[in-house]
Amino acid sequence: MAEIERTIEATGADVEAATAAGLAELQVDQDAVEIQVLDEGSRGVFGLGAREARVRLTVKSQPAPPAPSAPPPPLPAEPGWMPGPSGKDEAETGQSALLELLTLMGIENVQIEVRRAEIAPGEKESPLVLNVRGPDTDVLIGRRGETLAALQHIARLIVGQETASRTNLVVDVDGFKVRRQQALERLAQRLAEQAIRTNRRVVLEPMPPNERRIIHLTLRDHPSVTTESIGQGNRRKVTIVPRHQ
Repeated sequence: MAEIERTIEATGADVEAATAAGLAELQVDQDAVEIQVLDEGSRGVFGLGAREARVRLTVKSQPAPPAPSAPPPPLPAEPGWMPGPSGKDEAETGQSALLELLTLMGIENVQIEVRRAEIAPGEKESPLVLNVRGPDTDVLIGRRGETLAALQHIARLIVGQETASRTNLVVDVDGFKVRRQQALERLAQRLAEQAIRTNRRVVLEPMPPNERRIIHLTLRDHPSVTTESIGQGNRRKVTIVPRHQ
């Protein structure tokens, strides 16, 4: 199976959106990568000549994680402080932070459903999902989900800072990500069967980084195909390759 690259290029409506999309694919915080702006993009004139921003993200070298037998010392407790379940703390903090962000964006009268998703193979813990429901929330998704990716990145940073922990947080809107992920998983399986049947590579349409990642993860343990990303910038796409080609 091809490894998901640790140096990637990402695109977005502006540099911040492109960066957020790249961070979402790599699943790291901004301080863990080096960012090179390749193209600041342009809004054009009356929508004409618009050009997406393009950035290159490279994950910095990280020290080996500490051995399980030597966990980091706990934060000092304040008088009268009692530790609570981490999931509850993260959920309450995430819900509060997201509500505040939505209010600043002028999005009101919403509900935030909090749940734990099923743990995926290879993950140490299941992600905490905050699903926003309410009127006029479609604007939070944005073109190809870029606005939602940026909102999720900001929420992760806030929760991580307030809980002093690394939080696997997912922000969704009316189940958009769930439906999109399910559709991409079905597409990946169907095209994998096509690649096996014809013994030829199958090249998908260009996708944003987070959607390419879903294709990679869906087929990572497939016995008969591997995946790789090809192309540059917003033309980057996934190729499904038969193992015995």
